Amino acid sequence: IFFTAILTLECAAQDWPNLNRYREANKAIMEMRKNDSEDARKNWVVFMGNSITQNWASLDPQFFSENDYIGRGISGQTSSQMLLRFRQDVIHLVPKAVVILDNIKSMTELAQANHIKVVLCSVLPANRYGWSPEVQPADTIIALNELIKDYARSKRLIYVDFYTALVDEQKGLNPNYGRDSVHPNLDGYKVMEPLV
Repeated sequence: IFFTAILTLECAAQDWPNLNRYREANKAIMEMRKNDSEDARKNWVVFMGNSITQNWASLDPQFFSENDYIGRGISGQTSSQMLLRFRQDVIHLVPKAVVILDNIKSMTELAQANHIKVVLCSVLPANRYGWSPEVQPADTIIALNELIKDYARSKRLIYVDFYTALVDEQKGLNPNYGRDSVHPNLDGYKVMEPLV
């Protein structure tokens, strides 16, 4: 048992960016879509992100399937990990566009170098984190969204403002749209969908 646990930990450490998470799903998509016309392939859009993206694809899979959207979120993942898997989970799928929620500049440059349109999204509102109650992120998120918006404008990218649609009067995630203080519920995603 001890030896098995060590091997499991070593494998997890070797796949720090979680490259294996969507490997089989990516293969299946590419195999299935080999028969699609060029026009059909031009409509693919990959959503790249963390738990917010992962939960979106899980809570409303119909939104993704009906629109040729591909969810590539991994809960708890850092933007550095996302950047490492960007090539296989976005570029190799040859989408028309990518919706990016993290590590914006590097992923934008990679996408543009591969002729993929970029859609940048605001950070969702949050005025507290249940796992770090001492952190007060509300004003930092507002400032970060201004930076993202300015970067999108300077690079002539699409900017989607989820923040304004989901914020409450305390600069947090409106409880009607959240499962907690950070993650949207299905109603929250239904607000986000027409925006994106």
